[in-house]
Amino acid sequence: MRHLAVLLPFALFAGLSLPAYAGTISIQGHGEVAAAPDMAMINSGVTSQGATARDALDANTAAMSELIAALKDAGIEDRDIQTSGFSVNPNYVYSDARDANGYAQPPKINGYQVSNTVSVTVRKLDALGAILDKSVTVGANTINGVTFSVADPSDLYSQARKAAFADARAKAELYADAAGTALDDIIEISETQGFNEPQPYPMYARAEMKDSAAVPVQGGELSFAINVSVQWELADGTE
Repeated sequence: MRHLAVLLPFALFAGLSLPAYAGTISIQGHGEVAAAPDMAMINSGVTSQGATARDALDANTAAMSELIAALKDAGIEDRDIQTSGFSVNPNYVYSDARDANGYAQPPKINGYQVSNTVSVTVRKLDALGAILDKSVTVGANTINGVTFSVADPSDLYSQARKAAFADARAKAELYADAAGTALDDIIEISETQGFNEPQPYPMYARAEMKDSAAVPVQGGELSFAINVSVQWELADGTE
């Protein structure tokens, strides 16, 4: 009887009809949309030298005031001009001379350097070349880079999402068909965003640029990408 009591639950369980389980499939899709930029950001500034820190600061203040005024005259709004860096540093002169004990002499201060930079957002790209030229003309002696962007990329990302999901579904359907089954309900969707832009490049001002024409610039295209991971249930294929 003890042996029969143990086998009875298993006999009952074997008589039940359980649903078939075909498994799941997880596929990644990629969608990418290219678009021309509609705005740019430049990091422009003035580096000034002086015998004293005060001299260098006064010279820098005058040059920066002229630069900011020129930017505003070019149509740049206050909200699009932001101070991004300011520094005051001594200029050191090093010597190979030695003292009586043979030790190297400490460096001496030979004037001071003041640097002030602003980040400028240019919302009209057709004015970018002229703004770069005008910045140099009024005293900007360092432009650290130009980066391009799209003011509102939400629609571009929406297009990329649709393309990414279509890519994932096409792959999943191919695998399901090869396995003799079909896609069923979606279990999970997750995404990551990607944005590829032209790399900023440094521009260093030279005195002979003062009488030049507007600086030629090319915005190229920006790439907005979405990577999506989708998991489906697979149909069991039974009727």
